[in-house]
Amino acid sequence: MATEEAGSALSFHPMDQFIVKPLFGDGPINWYTPTNVTLWMALAVVGIYLLLVVGTRGRAVIPTRMQSIAELAYGFVHKMVEDVAGKDGLRYFPYIFTLFMFIVFANFLGLLPRAFTPTSHIAVTAVLAMAVFLTVTILGFVKNGAAFLGLFWVSSAPLALRPVLALIELISYFVRPVSHSIRLAGNMMAGHAVIKVFAGFAAIAVISPLSIVAITAMYGLEILVSFIQAYVFTILTCVYLKDALHPHH
Repeated sequence: MATEEAGSALSFHPMDQFIVKPLFGDGPINWYTPTNVTLWMALAVVGIYLLLVVGTRGRAVIPTRMQSIAELAYGFVHKMVEDVAGKDGLRYFPYIFTLFMFIVFANFLGLLPRAFTPTSHIAVTAVLAMAVFLTVTILGFVKNGAAFLGLFWVSSAPLALRPVLALIELISYFVRPVSHSIRLAGNMMAGHAVIKVFAGFAAIAVISPLSIVAITAMYGLEILVSFIQAYVFTILTCVYLKDALHPHH
């Protein structure tokens, strides 16, 4: 009996939290079906609107807390774009700022109890990464024409090595959306799964205190990771934008 109880206490599935479910009913999921992913992405958009539009509506000289947070986020991303992509990149600041805010809100909302983290799904992060990849690639050719191909030609290297380096650069360029998307989704999924594992062990009285301490520590780490992953995604976008605007090595 004790063995059965212990077995049932350990019967948990850390990956269940990532299952996509329809909001209404239990039928099949089609492309138009509202799901938990749809809900939490919509909530992220609502959160961004409340912070950036409603929170800054007064534009007070002495800002409110919401206005201060909005201004800090704006200044943080603006400086990042300027430092990495240069002043030429500032005209694309609205797009990069939108990416950053969406990922930050989606990550942090996913830390709420019973919430769903859209950025833990490769389907979501892949769309974001492919949008960045296509945008900077098209922009590179529009701005530079055939000269954009200079991104793959390392002119500072010895002539004999340049074809090999060009092939390596070409492969690494097309791998960008893969690494860009997997990095974000993998980190968000891993952290949430670990928290769920520790939560499962919390049901066992003997190790419950240790489990609670571990959950608290992991939750604190996930708060940090949620921001860092949004930062990493955004700064890589700025790096790719810089390559599109200034492709020559």
